[in-house]
Amino acid sequence: MSRIGKLPVAIPAGVKVTVAPGSFTVEGPKGKLSQTYDPVVEIKVEGAQVFVTRKEDTKQARANHGLYRNLLHNMVVGVSSGFSKSLVVNGVGYRAEVQGKTLVLNLGYSTDFIAGIPEGLAVVADAQGKITISGIRKDQVGEFAAEVRKLRGPEPYKGKGIRYETEVIKRKVGKSGVK
Repeated sequence: MSRIGKLPVAIPAGVKVTVAPGSFTVEGPKGKLSQTYDPVVEIKVEGAQVFVTRKEDTKQARANHGLYRNLLHNMVVGVSSGFSKSLVVNGVGYRAEVQGKTLVLNLGYSTDFIAGIPEGLAVVADAQGKITISGIRKDQVGEFAAEVRKLRGPEPYKGKGIRYETEVIKRKVGKSGVK
């Protein structure tokens, strides 16, 4: 039995899970999400919990068992409390600001980077160089944060660039430390 798949998904107050053949929908205070699923697994709502079980013991069924349980859990968390990632912009003259539905980043190049904010995400940039990306879909929040970080990744000598708030950059000494 899958260690992840056998765990039930708790449904908090204010969240409604609807299961139809081949798809399930999660509705909560922050929005509504839908997902299709493979018929080798079975999803049952019992009280304030959702159970995901597999119908057969094939390799595909074992793989999908934990996958759909985690997707369902992420959807429940997303519509109830949401997801967020924080990025830090480090460097002299580096700055970020939100203008309408675009994120404008000045990262030391001759031109500014303009990133369109996807539908369903909220981006906040403060004066200290912190960018907070939030939304109800975990994969969408993580993907947009990775795209923004990729524009100017952190470098190991001075630590300049864009990094996740919890990320630790291993610093190198450089030429002056060799003497």
